[in-house]
Amino acid sequence: MPAANGGTMTVRPFAFLTAIAITCSAASTFAASPVLSNIIPRGGQRGIEVEVVLNGQRLDDAQELMIYEPGIEVAELAVVNDKQVKAKLKIAADCTLGTKHIRVRTASGLSDLRTFRVGALPAVAEKEPNSEFAKPQEIANNVTVEGIIQNEDVDHFIVEAKKGERITAEIEGIRLGDTMFDPYVAILNEARFELATSDDAALIWQDGVASIIAPADGKYVVQIRESSYGGNGASHYRCHIGSYPRPLAIVPAGGKPGTKVQVRFLGDIAGEFTREFDLPATGGPDYEVFPQDDRGIAPSGMQFRLTNLENSIEVEPNENIQQATKAAAPVAFNGVLATKTDADFFGFTATKGQNIDIHVYARRIRSELDPLLVLYNAQGGAIASNDDANGTPDCYLRFAVPADGEYFLEVRDHLHRGGDAFHYRVELEPVAPSLLLGVNEFVQYVEPHVVIAQGNRFPLLINANRQNFGGPLAFKGDNLPPGVTIESFGMSADQNVAQVILYAAPDAAVGGKFGQLIASLDDANNANPPTGQVRLPTVLIRGNNNTPFWTERTNSLAMAVAQKVPFTLQIVEPKVPLVQGGQMSLKVVATREGEFKAPIKIELLLNPNGMNSSREISIAEGQTEATIALNAAGNAQAKEHKIAVRGEATVGSGPVTVCSPFVNLRIAESYMKFTYEAAAVELGAETELVVKVENAKPFEGNATVQLLGLPNKVTTTAAEFNKETKELIFKVKAEADANPGNNKSLFCQVVVTENGEPIIHNLGTGAIRVDKPLPPKVAPMPVAQGQPAPMPAPQPVPAQAKRLTRLEQLRLEQKQRVEGQGGAAETKPAGGN
Repeated sequence: MPAANGGTMTVRPFAFLTAIAITCSAASTFAASPVLSNIIPRGGQRGIEVEVVLNGQRLDDAQELMIYEPGIEVAELAVVNDKQVKAKLKIAADCTLGTKHIRVRTASGLSDLRTFRVGALPAVAEKEPNSEFAKPQEIANNVTVEGIIQNEDVDHFIVEAKKGERITAEIEGIRLGDTMFDPYVAILNEARFELATSDDAALIWQDGVASIIAPADGKYVVQIRESSYGGNGASHYRCHIGSYPRPLAIVPAGGKPGTKVQVRFLGDIAGEFTREFDLPATGGPDYEVFPQDDRGIAPSGMQFRLTNLENSIEVEPNENIQQATKAAAPVAFNGVLATKTDADFFGFTATKGQNIDIHVYARRIRSELDPLLVLYNAQGGAIASNDDANGTPDCYLRFAVPADGEYFLEVRDHLHRGGDAFHYRVELEPVAPSLLLGVNEFVQYVEPHVVIAQGNRFPLLINANRQNFGGPLAFKGDNLPPGVTIESFGMSADQNVAQVILYAAPDAAVGGKFGQLIASLDDANNANPPTGQVRLPTVLIRGNNNTPFWTERTNSLAMAVAQKVPFTLQIVEPKVPLVQGGQMSLKVVATREGEFKAPIKIELLLNPNGMNSSREISIAEGQTEATIALNAAGNAQAKEHKIAVRGEATVGSGPVTVCSPFVNLRIAESYMKFTYEAAAVELGAETELVVKVENAKPFEGNATVQLLGLPNKVTTTAAEFNKETKELIFKVKAEADANPGNNKSLFCQVVVTENGEPIIHNLGTGAIRVDKPLPPKVAPMPVAQGQPAPMPAPQPVPAQAKRLTRLEQLRLEQKQRVEGQGGAAETKPAGGN
């Protein structure tokens, strides 16, 4: 089954919170981190009330449903037990169709996100047995069937239609976000001939849509199964069976906010039609328009871009440069590749020095088109082309205009396909700055739930993608829950991840709200700085190797203030710096309340550039403190940093997350620099290793130093020095059974004490060679006539007033060898060659 195209459902640009007091008292047990597994049924008809069951875990202190989109009111909410909550949803008659995003908020936490689909047709439950074609389930036309496909299951439904009536079956399967379910839908006549089939439709991702015009009065069977005859108890579906319109494409596929636009709907089995829409003044990237006629409204919308670009619609014929549809840039060209041989050309003028971004939207607006884009000059010479870009089958080019003049674009399908469903939109606009924000996971594949306990803090790591600009960012909160404030020190120009902490006052009311975190360029001289807000993706279905397969994205952050938890964290702020190449033990203290004794896992929220910290550290059960080891690289960023610690513990029946306040951590340059002289020692002997000291920052008192990294059975002793010391001499001894070899990993660990705290330096690197002793001397052989005299034994080295360096020692030994040979080292024996 191919990967989902985009996997993002419609989310309106505003948020709505539905809340109601529960109808029975929840258990008093603290049940943090509630889990919402599913909502049954998986959708409902607008204009009516629907009873739903919300299944999960740790739901016994549920207080409200947080629904991101408007149009649904919670009329009743009742806790059944810790695994189930029942609710009555009142869906407004004008509620926008499609996906609604829901979380359960409890007194102690916030659940996973789950979806609920709103449709226009009355719902009918599937009833088994309906697996045989000859024994289908009878249903009326214009209903939504809710069912489940088990393994090797095939469901059949029979409807009546008059000749000429439209019958469409659109299924929601993967879009429900329940499991890896690839549905197949078909419409058959009573003779069991397939009249229309659909597996994957780009319009609705891996779901299918089949349409026919009834060829005669009679009964027609809608067949539903998993494409490869799989299925399981989580393979829920909603199949809309009716006479509503179901076009597959829209031209134009975008418009200017706050204007009126007329569009053509293409690909409907009954033929194309036009409609006029009033576009909202504001809107997000996931805006949709819904096709509608006198027979009904489509169950899902058409992706429609809201931009400030003027539309230009292709005028056929435009299959070459001479026939190109022309418009002034910036502009949005719109069209459809109606046949397999179709290729569309567009012309525009540009000025030298302009930088223009050219985006082709096809799959991103759920078209069947796999576009190929070619840019030409006025003479028809190709300048650039693109096939796939930015992880999508769509195209992108950045065009630096080389000269004033006219330029042309060609759009065609990569595989030379075409049809009514092959629509596209090409947007040309000047390069402009933009800012995209996301939220990093603390635990891989686990979405952070923003839950701030009363009197405590909750951490977030916000990642930023600056496009076409650079510089520092400042953060602020928008529409935060009452009593919640934001703590942030922004993001420097060389970073792409920022620490943000949300703090709930001790008297903040327990409750939830949809808010936002907003970042903007921190530049007082910029009157219109680039600004972005967080979009939090929720992966509902993962494929092989945990690859995201179906993802929902929302335009706001669900935030909850939870009841107080029995612990807080605090970092003991270091009084001394962490030096480059050095290390530090960072103390973290937990304040426990009552009988709370559980272990608390702690970790640094974000390591400064060039620093790392130990993970998997815990404050042990019943204990109140632990240390985190910090290590700075030699090139760690030397400045003052803000750090905080994230902590997690099980409270009651679930995990809770808190955060310490920020404290300062200063990373500084090393106080000194060491230069190591080469050294060698024989087995069973001693030598001296000399280290030159250059003090870059004077310090008071004595520093201790240890030479580390020596080979096994090679030893030395610790030493002390002060700011006046220029040279360190280590007496190094090698045992007789030490391993010979050249060791190049020596370093010194230096501890300077300031303000009663250690500043630990790790300064390297040096080398020492461990040698085997020379073989013992042997008695000289008699000298044969005509042969040179043997080399006399080396004379003992005279006592030196000055300690010799290793190089000086080697030179002296060589000199003694030459003198002992009497200058005859090169004499050859008589008769030699």
